[in-house]
Amino acid sequence: MSIYSEAEAKAILDKVIKLSKADECSANLTGSIDGNVRFALNNVSTSGTVSDCTLGVQVAFGKRVGIATINAFDDAALARVVQRAEELARLAPENEEFMPTLEKQEYKASDTFVQATADVSPEFRAKVASDSIDPCKADKLIAAGFLANSENFFAFANSKGNFGYQKATGLNYTCTVRTEDGRGSGWVARNLADASKFDAGVDIRTAIRKAKDSAEAKALEPGKYTVILEPAASAGLISFMMFGFDARQADEGRSFLTKKGGGTKFGDQVFDQRVSIHSDPWDADVPVMPWDQEGLPREKMAIIDKGKVNYLQYSRYWAKKQKKQVKGQPGNLIMSGGDKSTAELVKGTKKGILVTRTWYIRMVDPQTVLLTGLTRDGTFYIEDGEIKYPIKNFRFNESPVIMLNNVEELGKPERLSGDESPFIMMIPPMKIRDFTFTSLSDAV
Repeated sequence: MSIYSEAEAKAILDKVIKLSKADECSANLTGSIDGNVRFALNNVSTSGTVSDCTLGVQVAFGKRVGIATINAFDDAALARVVQRAEELARLAPENEEFMPTLEKQEYKASDTFVQATADVSPEFRAKVASDSIDPCKADKLIAAGFLANSENFFAFANSKGNFGYQKATGLNYTCTVRTEDGRGSGWVARNLADASKFDAGVDIRTAIRKAKDSAEAKALEPGKYTVILEPAASAGLISFMMFGFDARQADEGRSFLTKKGGGTKFGDQVFDQRVSIHSDPWDADVPVMPWDQEGLPREKMAIIDKGKVNYLQYSRYWAKKQKKQVKGQPGNLIMSGGDKSTAELVKGTKKGILVTRTWYIRMVDPQTVLLTGLTRDGTFYIEDGEIKYPIKNFRFNESPVIMLNNVEELGKPERLSGDESPFIMMIPPMKIRDFTFTSLSDAV
């Protein structure tokens, strides 16, 4: 069994806490049932379900910490994992930044569990693959994609009486469609809480259209252009930027939020006044767990408020050192926008470039958040409010800080989860001026 009820999880965690002879003990129990189907070259390649449950135990003697994990939960196994954690703690050097376990906290449950997603079956996944592949075959196109669904629970307890339990579900789908000659490529992605709202047969049309429309790509000179960034194109850049909101990095001069001469840019106007990003674990579109990785309660809070920096993330250690209030780390990012779709933003553009997706994003300079990466899966030239023709992909060198100071217009936010992002996000399509493309890329 990999999904435990609250009572079952608490019984295991309580046993662990009682077994420990350390100064303090904390334990977390997590379980999941993860289903998936993968397809390529218009055929299903793998599918299956993985079920697992893991117990992690952390103990401390003074500032010496030991951690051990196990996936068996009989009394003998629980005794072994506690003993192992205590053995490791006695051998460990003192951690000068050690923080004691949290006192008992209050958590307000968030709506992270949807029964329809927990009920996703092999037949559901097979239909998604079929709905993705069949239209591509009919159009002499080639589909490759992946669907993953999950049901999870998270439980934790410590020797000071703190306890938390909650279940969650999720569904993530991506599909790339290529022309037979490999010259055209389209892409679509969906991240959903409720599987009953997902229809691959509808979403695949976007990837099919872009694959067919991008086949005769023309070369355009690199330079600075007005761009329409679809939500997936800007999400990776924004999530990279969020790592710079760490208070310690800013205080120690390692962040774009460090002021010259010392201090941080907290409260300063750093972005265009139309840029606002907040976090809310109880948001109806992107609910997340009501606690962070340390068990700190999350709360609704503004991160960027009309262009001003309104939040820096303090670890418990750094908050104590700097005499600041510590808050739970955000689990979602919700960016304000307008009502227009990507297509409507295109209609209002005299000249520009439509970017479907950015890929292989890497940091160039952390202190300016200068990033480099590539466009892919459909890049198009816009003229007089219409997509005129596909263009070859570009390498870009751009900072999201500069990007969010060059905002022309924001569209309607969409839910997505970036490949390398710890956040679930609501990000709008964006019209940005002076976006920097540095060279051409022959990849599609």
